[in-house]
Amino acid sequence: MILVRMVDWLEQRRRGVFRFCVGVLVLLVALDAIPVVVDKEHAHTWAEHLPGFWSVFGLAGCVILVVVSKFYGHRGIMTREDYYDE
Repeated sequence: MILVRMVDWLEQRRRGVFRFCVGVLVLLVALDAIPVVVDKEHAHTWAEHLPGFWSVFGLAGCVILVVVSKFYGHRGIMTREDYYDE
């Protein structure tokens, strides 16, 4: 019950939760741009020197995974409800 109340509370404050999450992400990318906080001297590729590279990489990977999964689900996995009744 506590989890349901917490989800309802967050749902009622959706805009504030969204702004908070975006603010935290912006703060983390800004901290990543400060050389003293994150040492990028031993980065393996040129892209790792960009501020927030791994954040963008992770987001892009998640988006691609969701899009491909939905496409595969609609094309191959999902079938009609009466598939076995024929």
